[in-house]
Order: sequence, then C-alpha cells, then structure tokens
Amino acid sequence: MRIIPAIDIINGKCVRLSKGDYTTEKVYNENPLEVAKMFQDHGVKHLHLVDLDGAKASHIVNYKVLETIASNTDLSIDFGGGLKSNEDLKIAFESGANQITGGSIAVKNPIIFKEWLGKYGSDKIILGADANNEKVAVGGWLEESDKELVPFIQGYEKEGVSYVICTDISKDGMLQGPSFDLYQKILNETNNIKLIASGGISTYDELPRLKEMGCEGTIVGKAIYEHKISMKQIEQFILNS
Repeated sequence: MRIIPAIDIINGKCVRLSKGDYTTEKVYNENPLEVAKMFQDHGVKHLHLVDLDGAKASHIVNYKVLETIASNTDLSIDFGGGLKSNEDLKIAFESGANQITGGSIAVKNPIIFKEWLGKYGSDKIILGADANNEKVAVGGWLEESDKELVPFIQGYEKEGVSYVICTDISKDGMLQGPSFDLYQKILNETNNIKLIASGGISTYDELPRLKEMGCEGTIVGKAIYEHKISMKQIEQFILNS
C-alpha cells in the first residue's frame, strides 16, 4: 500500500482544514516545497497536492506551487482542486502533475471527465469520490449532490476508471480514525478499483489495517502535521511494504 502524504494549498501556503471548512484553516508551513522535500527525505515517493483556492474558484490557481515541487523533487504528484476544463488539465500536466484528480467535474460534467479518461488513460485520471453520508460532495465539499457514493463509483468503473480517492468528509481532519466500513463496502462492491483511502487517519495502527483490507493507497495529512504519526513510522511502513 502506498503512503501518500497530502499538502493542501491556500495562498501558496501549506494548510489543513477540518471537514473541508475553510474557516478552520490552519497554516502549517509557508513553504510547501520545504514540506515536500521533508517527505522525500523520509522515503516518500508520492504526494497528494490539493489546490484549495482552485476548488473554491472552479479553475486551477496554485499551479506554480505544483511546478516548484515537481521540478525540485522526484515525487510522483497527483494534483486536484478546481480542475474543470481542458485548459486546467493541460496546465496541471505541463506544471508537473503525474496524475490529476477530478471530483466535482465527474459529477457535474461527466462528458468532459470521460473525455479526459479516454485521452489520458486510467493511470493518469483519478476519480475523486468524496462523500458525506454516502452522498457525493462537490465544489470543494461546499455542496452535496444527490448521487449515491457506491453506484457513482461503480458507474465510472464501467467507464474504465481504475484509481479512486474516497474521502469521508465527516472524518477529514478530525483525527478520529478513517471510515473502515465505507472502504470495505466500496472494495466489496467493485471489481478492479484501486482504492485510495483518505480522511481521518489518526494513528499508525490504522495503516496496516487499511493495507490488509486491500486499499491501494492511503492519504495522510493532519496526522503527520500534528505529529500523531511520525515520519520515522512512515519511513518504516514504506520500507516494510
């Protein structure tokens, strides 16, 4: 199982929110590159970079941060937040993203999302399936759609999606543990989805459990920044995986 630390960006700074609420913003570092290099120094190979300004603005904003991290580290970066147009996607890939995550676009404009999937392939396009009460949330989690989470993922699996990042918004940034039952349900009800668990990771012990369940990756954010999981533990997990 891949460990994928998260860097969320607002105004070019590394921040975290709780439950996606922008009023809970906490700045952890003014220099995201510094954070990315620290991850790399501990054996991390993958990074989840989220443009929270972009998610709010509905177009890419912090592509310069992406470019800086991509050109100064060897990290494989998946980038998301506000990607709504072909131009946004072009900028993201040209700025150094290895993969992009499409969430709201997959709900609101499935035609364009399917076009991306056809053009770039399932290794490059990740479905962002973020949910509240098993209903898919969109617009930087500021609104809930009427789409049920599992059927939504199943529908896109039929369209060729391989990678799915699923965040239970009620858990995100709360350090109260991830949604094991929800992830198990998704794994049970899909065939070949590479599920990346996100939201609520709070202790090291949760990582082996997610691996055992069959998650392909786990995004870890606040637990690292609040020192609930040490970088030494992350390093050990990566070495033993």
